[in-house]
Amino acid sequence: MTSSTPLSIPQLIQKKRDNTPLAPNEIERIIRGAVSKEIPDYQLSAFLMATYFTGMTFDETANLTRSMVDSGETVDLAKIKGAKVDKHSTGGIGDKVSIILAPLAAACGLKVPMMAGRGLGHTGGTIDKLEAIPGYRTVLSRDEFSKILSEVGCAIISQSEKIAPADRIFYALRDVTATIECIPLITSSILSKKIAEGANGLVMDIKVGNGAFMKKKTEAMTLARTLRAVAKRSKVELRATLTNMDQPLGYAAGNALEIYECIEVMKNEDLNPYQLRSSDLRELTLHLCAHMLEIGKVVKSHAEGRKLASKKLEDGSAWKKFKEMVTAQGGDASTLEEPWRYMKSDKVVDIRCGKKGYVTEMQSEEIGRLLIQLGAGRNRVGEPIDHSVGLFFHKKLGAMVKPQDTLVTVFGNKNSDFDLIASQIHSMIKISAAKKTAPKLILEANVK
Repeated sequence: MTSSTPLSIPQLIQKKRDNTPLAPNEIERIIRGAVSKEIPDYQLSAFLMATYFTGMTFDETANLTRSMVDSGETVDLAKIKGAKVDKHSTGGIGDKVSIILAPLAAACGLKVPMMAGRGLGHTGGTIDKLEAIPGYRTVLSRDEFSKILSEVGCAIISQSEKIAPADRIFYALRDVTATIECIPLITSSILSKKIAEGANGLVMDIKVGNGAFMKKKTEAMTLARTLRAVAKRSKVELRATLTNMDQPLGYAAGNALEIYECIEVMKNEDLNPYQLRSSDLRELTLHLCAHMLEIGKVVKSHAEGRKLASKKLEDGSAWKKFKEMVTAQGGDASTLEEPWRYMKSDKVVDIRCGKKGYVTEMQSEEIGRLLIQLGAGRNRVGEPIDHSVGLFFHKKLGAMVKPQDTLVTVFGNKNSDFDLIASQIHSMIKISAAKKTAPKLILEANVK
């Protein structure tokens, strides 16, 4: 065999397995073969696992990202006036920030072209949540996407078959082959979609903790720096914030329930029957929006961006923009005014604390798996989900509780085993006699 003879796919898998960097044309060949179906899923899965164990250099990851972008169509937003800045989260339990953040940033003057994902592993997906709104369309043509972005200022869509199709293939395989947490694969997946959708700036919310894919802060810092390095090679300005995911974000987890919580934040009202407040969700949304506004040069500093974002949230501008976006994407905005009228869960059960003390631990990843068990997420690619099921967290880390206090409210369906769910919740949420300080929400405001 001469040096000019192309390596076979098994040889390329072996090369990556043995931790030898792949050349740009070799990466391109794998991506092209994935899209054309020339390479079967079992070989792609082997490549993903080899990459999971041996990693990639920054240059390899940048080449993988570029090949993924080039595997499909791209959206040209050059004719749309204004800075195009997006946000992406690595995923967590109850993480619904994007649903508030896109209209809020648009209300502040940015254009927000947001291509979001479905649930991945134990975490929920923005697209699944938005599809709980009757009529909301997440699949738009490029012309529709550009038109809504130009007229409304924001659009949240799912990844079409024509945008970075290689990533869509890898994304689905990663979900079922235990290769989700691989930093080069995470980086290329995120950036390929953002580059293809036409964004020239990106704010990353990287989750850290027991409910995140990155369990340790050191891992999250590595991911942040990899994203920055690859984004720079791709001429995209990127900032990264590290946030805690040792407990769910906000009080709701579950698709329709999270939409309702977002509505409450945007309307500045407590609409839920339990009068629960989402101070952590609001805080993180304002923080990330300020970064977006600074990248887009709408403001000169993060403090100025936070002040503007707070004003546009409090005066109802974000709420108005959200309704415009929902309507433009085919959703029935009338259902947003009184969301609780449209709650369709078969049965709602309160789980009591059962003892006196303080909430000292919430096993968020296990909570995410419980949500999948309820029907809010998927065990298999393409599996249908139940938008109406979910959990309300009445008590979170650091809270003092009494035996008869409600710990969690479960929104279930006719197949839900509430005795088993109660037992699982008590094993996932620890109540202790000694108080433990709740963790900081924002661990690193801007990773360098």
